[in-house]
Amino acid sequence: MAILDVVDLSVPLRPGVQTYPGDPQLSFAPHSTVARDGFNLLAVHMGTQTGTHVDAPFHFEDDAPTLDELPLTRFLGPAVIADVRAVGARTAITREHLTDALREVRPGSIVLLHTGWSRHFGTDRYFDHPFLEADACRALLDAGVRTIGIDAINLDETPDDGHPGAGFPVHHLIARAAGVICENLTNLDAVRSARPTVSLLPLAFVGTDGAPVRAVAYEEG
Repeated sequence: MAILDVVDLSVPLRPGVQTYPGDPQLSFAPHSTVARDGFNLLAVHMGTQTGTHVDAPFHFEDDAPTLDELPLTRFLGPAVIADVRAVGARTAITREHLTDALREVRPGSIVLLHTGWSRHFGTDRYFDHPFLEADACRALLDAGVRTIGIDAINLDETPDDGHPGAGFPVHHLIARAAGVICENLTNLDAVRSARPTVSLLPLAFVGTDGAPVRAVAYEEG
């Protein structure tokens, strides 16, 4: 089968890229150069949750699977994109917002929440994103979904001085179901296919809580 269209869903990684508050900052440093060594090679410093990335269950549960212990089918497959752009800042995405998506999902479906919040990436406004309500998360898990992504920095509410949050309930629910979270997606409005295939394949880190991904959506014909 030919791949008809590919849409990049990943934020560019460069020094200074926005990260979750307190996470390591991305930096590049020359390790080797053509002038000195005959080739260019960069030393890269970053956290496992840098840029567009996936969370393994181990991110929030010590006794849950690490990234390398998950089947690759968690990261690749048919997707349902739920348009929740009507949900406002720091507002929960409820089961009612996902009514159409819940009709379409099947066990193994990847669900991507299209909040439109990626337009704020790189600004303080990015932290005021909509977030998935625990009850809505349970509905997706009950339908057999084990991979959920969002075009925001966090699937749960991101706490700050004025918003304490609720203790990351959705991260815990998905971790206990041996599921995967993908955050910092972008460009979901460019996906034209009603039933795209999505790849969220991470770097093959061993024993980790997550890893950056080059997330793409594509259509086969």
